[in-house]
Order: sequence, then structure tokens, then C-alpha cells
Amino acid sequence: MEKALKPLPLERHPRLLVGTETADDAGVYQVSEDLALVQTIDFITPIVDDPFSFGRIAAANSLSDVYAMGGTPLTALNLMGFPRKKLDLAVMTEILRGGLEKIHEAEAVLLGGHTVDDDELKYGLSVTGTVHPRRILTNKGARPGDVLILTKKIGTGVVATAAKAEMAEPAALETAVESMARLNKDAARAMAALDVHGCTDITGFGLVGHAAEMANGAGLSFHLYYSQVPVLPRAREYAALGLIPAGAYCNRDHFGKVTSFHSQVPGAERILLFDPQTSGGLLIALSPSEGEKLLRALRDGGIQEAALIGAVAPREEKTIIVDP
Repeated sequence: MEKALKPLPLERHPRLLVGTETADDAGVYQVSEDLALVQTIDFITPIVDDPFSFGRIAAANSLSDVYAMGGTPLTALNLMGFPRKKLDLAVMTEILRGGLEKIHEAEAVLLGGHTVDDDELKYGLSVTGTVHPRRILTNKGARPGDVLILTKKIGTGVVATAAKAEMAEPAALETAVESMARLNKDAARAMAALDVHGCTDITGFGLVGHAAEMANGAGLSFHLYYSQVPVLPRAREYAALGLIPAGAYCNRDHFGKVTSFHSQVPGAERILLFDPQTSGGLLIALSPSEGEKLLRALRDGGIQEAALIGAVAPREEKTIIVDP
């Protein structure tokens, strides 16, 4: 997309507060002095076999971009590519039912949608949200000395790959599904009460990829503490068995060039930091004192896996430095 857009004459509109320049999670357009619209669109192919679960996960994944910008979802439109000659209409109904559950949980309104006949099943949402123009969170606001807090465990791509190979334990898969289907709504509410400097959600580029985008946006470097990164049950084991999605290797090839690993970080487990996530957690940069408050608020709100996983530093030779 970035390469395709480069030759186009994109204009900078005075009401466009966040556009395509910094690879942010959504665009933001100012409507009035105290109101801006957050707009995003995302759809994915099935990561699980159950249609209802797929709908929940895909919707949560789409809604997450609004939360990452500090916004509140307002309306949603369904987007689906459906192979009508291969799948029963009941499959579509279950997917849409799962998506609607998450739209309602987000306290948003479904306006309709669009479906096309497609050889490959795809589903997601176009979401519009609201945010105060002075409360927008972007991926370029981190400051030296900030801490980095992650609100969900990583490893969804590895667990899903194990499931496709019929090697995932049911309990491990269930935990991963529930993590992916969980909205970032409560995490966003917790950080809204604090002085947050920067935020993004962890999706297809993996933890290192999205952390690198944040660090580059701020012109800084991020130190990640490998031992403190929360990982889904059995994900390390599945990764050691080679049950790794192709996207993880693509992420490593691209973002590995700007990443250094301490020798004490297990070589076989490093790929987990490049594992593409679906509906991952929020990565939040804020001062150490505000970070302590956020961790307490997240855990008091039931997000027990939230963890302080790193720190922001002045620019170094590498963008991402992974410490033990």
C-alpha cells in the first residue's frame, strides 16, 4: 500500500489530523473544535474453523484500531468476501452473528455492509469512531524514559498454525481464541484516564514490527525485555516444533534488519517476537509513574496479563534492542 500510494498526489487537508504519513492505525478527521472522527477498515481470512469465533475475532481486530487512537467506536459496516458456491449461507450468518456480538459489546451501531462473491472467505469491518482532537493517540508520541506496557499475550499466529496442523491442545487454542476475541475496550478506558504519550495495537507486523513503527515515528529506540513479554500457553513449545506462520518469517526478514538481540535471548524463541498477531493487545508508551498507575488499573479491571515489557531510549544504532 505504501509503495502504491507514493506516486499519487495526496493532499494534506487542514482538517486531516492523522493521515497516511506515520503508518498509524487509523485516520482522524476534525469535525469541530471538540470532535474528530476516527476511521479505519480491516478484514482478515479465517484464523479458526468455527464461523462464530471467526466473526468475533475479525470484528474485535477491526475495532481495535479505533481504541489504539484513543477513540470510541461509533458505527460499523460489515465487509465480506464469501464463496457462495462452496459454503452454506448458514456459515455467513454465524460469522455476522459473531461480529455483531462484538459491535454491540463495543457499544457501537451496525449500519449495514457489503458482500461480494469471492473464492476466499474474508470478513471484517469498516469502523467510525470519535475522539477529542486534543486526546488523539498516535504511534509517534513516545518520549525518552517512557516505559512500554503491553495489554495482551503474543503468540496467536503460532497457536493458530499449530491448530491448522491439528497439533494444538484444545485448552491452548481456546485461550488464544478468547484473547483474540477480547476487545481492547477496557484497556483503552484505563489509559484514557492517564497521560499516555503514544499507542498502537499489535497485529500483522508482530510485536517487533509495530514497536519499530512507534520507535521510528518518534525518532527513538525501544528496548524490549524478552523475559517480561507475556506469551500464550504452549506458544513457545509450538514455535520450537517449527509451527510458525509464514508471516513471522516475512516480519523477521524486514524488521530483523533494525533489531538486535542480546545473546541470552534464546535463539529458537526469537521468532515469537515477529509472530503476526490477530487482534493483539495495545502497546502503550507513558512515563514510569503513569505506567505504574496503568498497570494497577489494567489488573484491577481483569487484564491480568498486562505487563511492562520495555523502555524508550534516545536513538541508538538499532531501532529495537531485545534484552534478556
